Amino acid sequence: MTVGVGGGVGAGPVRRAVLEELGAAGGAAPRVLDVGGGSGAWAVPLALRGCAVTVVDNSPNALAALQRRAREAGVADLVTAVQGDVDALADVAPVGGADLVLGHGLLEVVDDVEAAVAALAQAARPGGAVSLLVAGRYAAVLARTLAGRLAEARAMLVDPDGRFGPGDALRRRLDARGLRTLLEQGGLHVELLQGDGVLEGWVPGAVRDGGPSDTSAVAELESLAVAEAPLLDVATRLHALARRPR
Repeated sequence: MTVGVGGGVGAGPVRRAVLEELGAAGGAAPRVLDVGGGSGAWAVPLALRGCAVTVVDNSPNALAALQRRAREAGVADLVTAVQGDVDALADVAPVGGADLVLGHGLLEVVDDVEAAVAALAQAARPGGAVSLLVAGRYAAVLARTLAGRLAEARAMLVDPDGRFGPGDALRRRLDARGLRTLLEQGGLHVELLQGDGVLEGWVPGAVRDGGPSDTSAVAELESLAVAEAPLLDVATRLHALARRPR
């Protein structure tokens, strides 16, 4: 089963990295902790692959939707819903209890990003991994520049957190260097840093929707671009897989 948009399990580089990590985890049911996992865009597809997934989210409505989705998919026994927040993660999830911790779409909305990274790292077992997916700063700058929203583009370029002003829904956007530094300072070893939506978002819609051959060409181009350092910072999202030392 695959889920496309909305940060779920699709067919792209993030999915491949996550599944490779879970394949290396070993055991009958790798333990996944999905922090801020909402209604289960990642949790349910991973449970269908045999993972035991705990989702921590502060929205009771999202968790109710998660439980319904898990029941409908026949994996309710593998998915646990817990109401909580990354600010007090140790209160609702055991320290060192997960083979893989997901924090997708999380760092751009938390109050204290350093504390959040530390909490995610502590939730992984020694030798376990943390997968982070965050909004890219320079892609947002380019998008607003191309749309003619130059004041917002300038603000995002000079603001330390990559925000366009007090009305910005996100607390921060990150670039590749900033994300790597943040994770390393949190005690994690970054093993993979790649883009998600590096070039596909810049392809004209007429090409993206042109048919199977065009779709395949875009996918191939994207797969070649995800790890190219000069292109990494124009990715819509940045993905990191980092390991907690043993």
